[in-house]
Amino acid sequence: MKTPQGFLAGACCCGIKNNSTKNDTAILYSIVPCQVGAVYTKNSVKADPLLLNKETLKDHAAQAVIINSGNANACAANGMENAIREQKAAADFLDLPSDQVLVASTGVIGVELPVERIEQNIKKIVLEDQIDSAARAIMTTDTVEKTAEVKVMINNTEITLTGLCKGSGMIHPNMGTMLAFIMTDCRIDHHLLQKALLENTQKTFNRVSVDGDTSTNDMCIVLANGLAGNKKIDTENKDFEVFKAALKTVMQSLAIQIAKDGEGASRLITCKVAHAENEDQAETLAKSIVSSSLCKAAMFGHDANWGRVLCAMGYSEAQFDPSKVDVSFASRAGIVNVCSKGKGIEFSEETASSILSEPEIEILVDLNDGKEECVCWGCDLTYDYVKINGDYRT
Repeated sequence: MKTPQGFLAGACCCGIKNNSTKNDTAILYSIVPCQVGAVYTKNSVKADPLLLNKETLKDHAAQAVIINSGNANACAANGMENAIREQKAAADFLDLPSDQVLVASTGVIGVELPVERIEQNIKKIVLEDQIDSAARAIMTTDTVEKTAEVKVMINNTEITLTGLCKGSGMIHPNMGTMLAFIMTDCRIDHHLLQKALLENTQKTFNRVSVDGDTSTNDMCIVLANGLAGNKKIDTENKDFEVFKAALKTVMQSLAIQIAKDGEGASRLITCKVAHAENEDQAETLAKSIVSSSLCKAAMFGHDANWGRVLCAMGYSEAQFDPSKVDVSFASRAGIVNVCSKGKGIEFSEETASSILSEPEIEILVDLNDGKEECVCWGCDLTYDYVKINGDYRT
């Protein structure tokens, strides 16, 4: 997938993980400075690269991001010193001031980052107008690279937004996402860029749950270099709404890809809560359902155990009337109604199992109490999730 105008990307193997030949370090670079929007984890324990970025972005501008996988540089010896050294290594490689470079890390927590390996090998990176090598380099337990692209017209000018992300486990974001980076050639004021990012984060990445864990390293960064040459978006007008919608499309695509590639996952779960009193109520309920280990395990077993859905709704702290709730399960194989007005109804277990055997399934909840709705995404809970995380450091 190509980068937007003026952006380059590349990756190399620095040997961050011993005995690995996989690319583990990536750079995203703009030939001109960018306006930057950023959101970070709300976990109280934050990795040093996040803390460094908050300091770096006081003027809301940057020109590059260096990302390493295999080591989170969180709760580790010399964490801030090593983050600064990684930042400087990228800055020297790109001939930029250090304060134009952002840093992101992902991997094992509590192990010191072998930053000297990055310093020694970063020059092997070849920058090009493609993001695929960078998307692969930032993967940890991911099984596929995750990218998305949208092109829209703003004031008769074509704008491109291109994103990449990583995330498979420790996914229950409460800010932004695992690690996500979106590049655009749009000219936009940084305040509006940040506003669009914050609003879309809540409706995309924050509606994904794989395992209920919120990482120390979660981060989403949007870089806008303005090289498309459109009239600058500096007010909340129609152009801003078009840009915000395009950004949401990219972010939602990445969010769904993360849910689909959850650690050990065999199927994507989409949960839609409809006819709610308000969107917050619907979101709280939908997210509780896709986060429920029992619901996720039932989906793995093709078991239409709708009682677990109502149970997850009940402990969500959202107020609703159980006596009005309808529940159905759906997939490309069909739809089966399993609960009406809060009570079980007769249905074919064989049909339900067939529907839930598909790789993408839907849990449909109707509150019959309003006009608002919300969709959240997750995945099933499999034996492989335990195996992957039991062996994560070996």
